[in-house]
Parts: sequence; C-alpha cells; structure tokens
Amino acid sequence: MLSAGELRKGSTIELDGQLYRILDFSHIKMGRGSAQVRLKLRDVRAGHTIERTFQASEKFARARLEHRSAQYLYNDGDLYYFMDNESFDQIPLNTDLLGDALNYVKEGMTLEILSFKEEAVGVEMSPAVELEVVDTGPGFKGDTASAGTKPATLETGLIVQVPLFINNGDIIKVDTRSGQYLERAG
Repeated sequence: MLSAGELRKGSTIELDGQLYRILDFSHIKMGRGSAQVRLKLRDVRAGHTIERTFQASEKFARARLEHRSAQYLYNDGDLYYFMDNESFDQIPLNTDLLGDALNYVKEGMTLEILSFKEEAVGVEMSPAVELEVVDTGPGFKGDTASAGTKPATLETGLIVQVPLFINNGDIIKVDTRSGQYLERAG
C-alpha cells in the first residue's frame, strides 16, 4: 500500500478495481480542514482521464506491472502486433492501449510491454527514439535573427519543430515524453 506522500508521477495504482496511471498530483492544505491530495489519473485500459481528490491519510494499492521486452512487428487496422523476445508469442495491442506511443513506434523497434495479471495493458517507450525525417522544407540562412525552426514530418507521421539545418533523410532523436527534437543522430 502507498500513502499519499509516496505517490509519484508515472506510478500505477489500483482504484475501484481499475488500473490508473498518475499523470499529475498536488498536495492541498486547507486552512482549517485536513490536507488533501488531488490526482489526475489515466485509466490504463480505457484511456480516459479523470481527476479525483482524496484525504492525505488514505492508502492506495500499488499495481505491480510486469515488464516484457518485445519487438514491434506490424499493424492490422486498430491492432498492433508485438513479439515477445523470450517466448516469441505475438501480443496484439489496440490503439487505445498504445496512446501517444503510436507517434514513435516503427517496424522492428524493441520496447517494453506492460502487463497486469497476464493481460497486456500498454507499452513503455525509451526516453528518446531515432526517427527519419521524410518531409521538411528548405532552411534559408538569414531567415531569423536567432536560431530558427521549421516543421518536419517524421517516418511515423509525427510532426516536430527542427532546426533549419535538418534536411530530408536525416535521422534525428526525439524525446518521447514531450515530442520535441533533441539532436541530430549519427
């Protein structure tokens, strides 16, 4: 069991029979009343977001998620298929379970499948991924007084702002938490 003081962003808790990932939390101290904790939670299975307020003295059940290394194979409509690197079983996940990870997943990529009681409930991406720029406009020297940026479409369809010196075919690193350009790779 977790106390309110042990809650962290990214932790997964079990609440009312559902799995929730903590997106944000704040500790609130009222003038005369007791302290409260406001949580912004995402339902791991359904994908919707809720906000709930609890007394600071409440305890929460920590959900133990199993991590398995898997390789992305292909997609068929709304289902994306991954292969467990140890058992070679194929694991289908729908777009709701993948969420924002869809912007960064490319064929052959290895990532972590999260499962709860033998049921796959999502994926965990590495903090940064390398993706190829497939379409970006030319960068003209002298366009701006400071370092400028331009939009670039990546191989997964994600559009990020990149520096003017990035061209089509370049491989760049993208932060999977914020979706921002980090650096040119290699």
